[in-house]
Amino acid sequence: MVQKVFTRVLIGALYLLSLLPFHLLYQLSDFIFLLLYKFPGYRKKVVQKNLKNSFPSKTNDELGKIEKEFYHFLADLMIESVKLITTSRVQALKHFKIENMDLLEGYFAQGKSIIAVSGHYGNWEMMNILALDVKYQTNVVYKPLTNTLFDSFWNRVRSKFGATLVPMSKVLRHIASNRKNLSITLLVSDQTPSSPDAQFYTQFLNQHTPVFTGVEKIARSMNSPVVFCDITVIKRGYYSCKFVTIAEDPSAFAENEITLAHVAYLEGMINRNPQYWLWSHNRWKFNQ
Repeated sequence: MVQKVFTRVLIGALYLLSLLPFHLLYQLSDFIFLLLYKFPGYRKKVVQKNLKNSFPSKTNDELGKIEKEFYHFLADLMIESVKLITTSRVQALKHFKIENMDLLEGYFAQGKSIIAVSGHYGNWEMMNILALDVKYQTNVVYKPLTNTLFDSFWNRVRSKFGATLVPMSKVLRHIASNRKNLSITLLVSDQTPSSPDAQFYTQFLNQHTPVFTGVEKIARSMNSPVVFCDITVIKRGYYSCKFVTIAEDPSAFAENEITLAHVAYLEGMINRNPQYWLWSHNRWKFNQ
């Protein structure tokens, strides 16, 4: 009962906060940055360890610069996610642009559904805006929150532009049951598997890393092309996505080859501008 009351109060507060204009929210973000970075700091040890292990050749000054820029971006990510609660369609399309819809439309014209993959990079929550540009069903795969009330609220926010939210545990069943209808399914591939023994391992950011093979399994089962959403941070609050084909015909690839390809692409995107990846996530907890 107490949790439900607290959650409802929190949802109401977030809604009111989301009504503020961006320029005021970014002033709040500057204050949140100080709390995250200094007083007393949010997951500082995890962030520093992840950066050090991922970039062993960088100096302490270089790592410190990335760390500080990451916390600035993390604060922005928080307030931008809140702003999504009341963001209009017109605003959404201004803040997140798809550069090459023609690539997706070409696959749809061939009667093919698409698997799109990216990582916790940039404002990945804005990828749901893709549903405004795609005339076919847009599935967004997500991991349900333990707080069911907040989970239900946040799913309404994520689906407000027309996306269909699909829990990770039900994605294969959902896609198979709707295989007659063209769709694009969005997955964030850099989650940490629940077990160190259950998944495929590869080198990712200079570390032995367990990765999900779900993208490849779904693509093979549906014979769907796999595309990567290469996200660019244009400026504060503005993003673009360019889709890049990873596998046009999944059957032509050896086992795990598609997985290796999209993991490598994500690594390249992170190396390009590392401050925009979610370094506070304990991605390598099984390595400890």
